[in-house]
Amino acid sequence: MTVNRRTALAGVSALGAAALASGAAQAQGAAPKTYVLVHGAYGGGWIWRDVAAGLRSQGHRVYTPTQTGLGERSHLLSRQITVDTHIEDVASLIAFEDLRDVILVGHSYGGMAVTGVADRMTDRIRHIVYLDALIPETSDTAFTILPAGMAEARRKTALEQGAGVALPVPGPEAFPIPAGPAKDWFMQRLRPHPIGTYESPVRLSKPAGAGLPVTYVAYTSPALASIEPSRQRAKAKAGWQYRELAVPHDVEVPNPETVVEVLAGVG
Repeated sequence: MTVNRRTALAGVSALGAAALASGAAQAQGAAPKTYVLVHGAYGGGWIWRDVAAGLRSQGHRVYTPTQTGLGERSHLLSRQITVDTHIEDVASLIAFEDLRDVILVGHSYGGMAVTGVADRMTDRIRHIVYLDALIPETSDTAFTILPAGMAEARRKTALEQGAGVALPVPGPEAFPIPAGPAKDWFMQRLRPHPIGTYESPVRLSKPAGAGLPVTYVAYTSPALASIEPSRQRAKAKAGWQYRELAVPHDVEVPNPETVVEVLAGVG
C-alpha cells in the first residue's frame, strides 16, 4: 500500500488527538470512556453542548446525535417519523463510528431510543444511563407509558396546534429551569416533536435494559408527572442502580456540571 504525505499526516494527527484525549483522562485519574448522549422531546444534540464539553475536557469521547425532525434536522419533520426512526438514528451513529464499550445515555423521551438501541446492539453497550427518562417495554408507545389522560391531551394539542404532525413546543412555564440567558438559549432552539414517535411501539427482544448494567437518575425538584410511571418501573427493576437528585428535569441547561459529575462516575 502506498502512503502519501497527506495520509501520513492524517494518521499522525489522529494519533495525536487520541493521545491528548488519553492523557487528559489519565490526568483526571480515569481511563477515557465513550459516551453517546440522546436528547429528549423538542430538543437536539445541541442541548448537550456544555455537558459534552465538560466530559471532553476530562479526555472522554462524546457523541450527541440529533434525532430526525428535531434541532438542525427539523426541516425533515414529517408524519412518517416513528420511534424506529429515532432508534435507527442512534444505532446508525454507533455503527458508522464503529463505537464499542459505549455508555449510552437517554434523557426524558430519549429513553425510548436508548432502550431500543440497547436491545439491538447489546454487545456494543457498556452501561445504560437513564436521566429522568421514559422506559418502554416491548410493544409500549411513549403515549401508553404516560400517566392516564396525558396522551389524550397531547393528541388534542397536536391536532389543534401541530396539524396532527407534531407536538407543539410548550411555553416556558413547562420547563422549570431558572429564567435567564441559559433558558432563553434553550427555548430558542426547541422545535415541535414528531407525534409519530409517541404513537409507534418499541419492539424489543429482551426486557428493557437488555440485561446490561443500568443506572436510573430521577430528577425530583420538581418531579415531572409524565416521568413518574417510568421512575416506578426503574425502582422495581432488579439489579438497576436507582438514585434521585433534587434538580429540575432539564438540569443540563442551567447546571451542566451536575450531569457531567453523574456521567463521569458511571462505568
